[in-house]
Amino acid sequence: MSRKSMQLNEQVYKYLLSVSLRESNILQACREETAKQPMVGMQIAPEQGQFIALLIKLIGAKKAIEIGVYTGYSSLCIATALPEDGHLDACDINPETTAIAKKYWDQANLSKKITLHIGSAIATLDNLINENLAASYDFIFIDADKPEYIDYYERALQLLKPGGLIMVDNVLWDGQAADNMTQDEDTIGIRKFNEHLYADERVTISMLPVADGITLALKN
Repeated sequence: MSRKSMQLNEQVYKYLLSVSLRESNILQACREETAKQPMVGMQIAPEQGQFIALLIKLIGAKKAIEIGVYTGYSSLCIATALPEDGHLDACDINPETTAIAKKYWDQANLSKKITLHIGSAIATLDNLINENLAASYDFIFIDADKPEYIDYYERALQLLKPGGLIMVDNVLWDGQAADNMTQDEDTIGIRKFNEHLYADERVTISMLPVADGITLALKN
């Protein structure tokens, strides 16, 4: 028995999915179409999407923000888990990939729950703050430009209710966050964010080796 998180080989990973993943046909179709995209690595893992949905139900979230939509897999997970009167503000800069997302939102009858904001996510978050929506959101998912993670996080924390939850993706960055020989802009951004969050007493945190690494931050 191991006292640390195990690395999953392909056999164990397939077993994990076979006895855990309950993926709808629409989610599967979205994931399969995304697999044909040149930037498929931006797609979250299916077990991660299911975990997001579970967390949303556990905390009883009604209002959520997603920073980084891509082709909409995580949006589908979030919006499906929200109650009928729930709402998701989804932020992205790419109208082409979000067109794929909108197609699947429509197929899942979730479009009424989702407002898509095309443009700078920082500007969108600032607009939400200026619209007096601070401390009104229950759940925020951050999965966009890595050098801007701290900027996203600081605004997300303003928008989050006390007791609300932030999930941040890619915090291990395929192991490169731990490799000081890697000094590209994205990796440095991830490292700075991880250190920033570790020192932040406004939140209770837990970093988990799920998919490419996630951190959960509960606003105190």
